[in-house]
Amino acid sequence: MAPHVPPDDVTEPWAHKGFLPANSTGTSMPNLNVAVLGSPEYAKGLGKISTASDITFYDMKQGEVTVSLVEPTKYPEKLAPLFYSTSLADVAIVVVDELGPAFGETAIMLDCVGVKKGYLVLRNYIAPEQIAPLTKGTVLEGYITVNDDPLTLRETLLSEARKLVPEEPDAKNHAGSVPVDHYFDVKGVGTVVLGCVAEGTIRKHDSVKVLPSDKQAEIRSVQKHDDDFDWAVQGDRVGFALKGVSIEDLDRGTVLTNNGAIISRRTITGRAELVKYWSKPLAVGMVVHLGHWMQFEPARIESVDVGDDWRAPMLTLSLQKDLVYIPGSKAVVTYLEGSKLRVAATITLQ
Repeated sequence: MAPHVPPDDVTEPWAHKGFLPANSTGTSMPNLNVAVLGSPEYAKGLGKISTASDITFYDMKQGEVTVSLVEPTKYPEKLAPLFYSTSLADVAIVVVDELGPAFGETAIMLDCVGVKKGYLVLRNYIAPEQIAPLTKGTVLEGYITVNDDPLTLRETLLSEARKLVPEEPDAKNHAGSVPVDHYFDVKGVGTVVLGCVAEGTIRKHDSVKVLPSDKQAEIRSVQKHDDDFDWAVQGDRVGFALKGVSIEDLDRGTVLTNNGAIISRRTITGRAELVKYWSKPLAVGMVVHLGHWMQFEPARIESVDVGDDWRAPMLTLSLQKDLVYIPGSKAVVTYLEGSKLRVAATITLQ
């Protein structure tokens, strides 16, 4: 199951100041989400820590421009944090200290999630020609190699963020979805959740479904980097104060949505595509994990139809808990019992 993240397990500096009187603004600020991978706490040299659990967030802000950095704190011993971090990212920074299994698995995860833009920081005298064979055919092949200079890298990321110019959405069409990554009971405020807007727009006072439960909630307030807003759009890192639900109603991966296209199912069918390094067919009875948004759920393979190509089978999977998704979206299939590689495939969800 996706990990429960109670407040006692979370370092949360903003909890003492967030959702108290904040700077109020009616305009939006561009935000860039960046996964920082390969070297624990490398993001400390780039931003200020905000939330720490199995994944750790850091914030950068310059004027109205913000960058949200996330590191997979518990990776490589746990695979889920790597999936969470990459699934949140528009851009990746991959710090390469050694060419071992973790680097290979990280490259494959980034490829499966589809993080097409990124930077490589090569250390310990590793040369670009040494990693070229390992990144060939993956998204990392297009990443830019940069110097190990956090100050310059910080300015590069802020410059990338400035290119993002979000526009205020159409008031008549603003359905959206926010997968929850952390949640708290804040004294004097009530239930507060953190997440990134996965698609569409969410406004203050919206009524949203709390999937996969049957609950409804009202968005009481919207904050982005300690500023109050009336709305949030795709890519924004947000904090919502909620009315109508308690933290007992929430979990990592809960989706707040007013998008009618979102569905919630416990039996999933879809066409899989195995990663090129996966050496044998998926089989009935295997217990895999499906990663989608902030969900990382165990699933048993109930049927496999290989057709003409065992590397592109049609799968039917049963889950212990409903998966929340938009039909046609992709999920990552992982096999935690894998010895050297735990990322097995992607699957297009029907």
